[in-house]
Amino acid sequence: MANVTLQGNPITTVGDLPQVGSQAPAFTLAQGDLSDLTLQDLAGKRVVLNIFPSVDTPTCATSVRTFNEQVAALENTVVVCVSADLPFAMARFCGAEGIANVKLGSTFRSSFGDDYGVAFATGPLIGLLSRAVVVIDETGKVIYTEQVAETADEPNYDGVAAAL
Repeated sequence: MANVTLQGNPITTVGDLPQVGSQAPAFTLAQGDLSDLTLQDLAGKRVVLNIFPSVDTPTCATSVRTFNEQVAALENTVVVCVSADLPFAMARFCGAEGIANVKLGSTFRSSFGDDYGVAFATGPLIGLLSRAVVVIDETGKVIYTEQVAETADEPNYDGVAAAL
């Protein structure tokens, strides 16, 4: 389990991020139109999983905007914004913000949080996801991970870009 904080208060996750060099765990997420999005659907592309608690918080919203602008412009790369938000809320946010370069992935009917070790196990956000980034190469191998230590902080965008 990862030890992180929320506004300085210690909380833990159910596990750890997948190891760099390992095969990324399969996943099925719900998109804005309620269709499934799987890792298999993204085969042959580099995948950035932008994982966060809720798009309704300022830091999470900023991460979606930033990845939409920076990483999503890279060739053969797709960014999937993953949270436990309902797909409708995520789609509404992206529509209102004019965000069109990222995919949305809700965990509301999947085991993603447990499979990737990012579901909060303690604290007030139990059931939501910790802030993390996982980058997967074209062959499905994990090439970069970041478990953000303070949930209110943004991920290391430069580290993600360097991994790609």
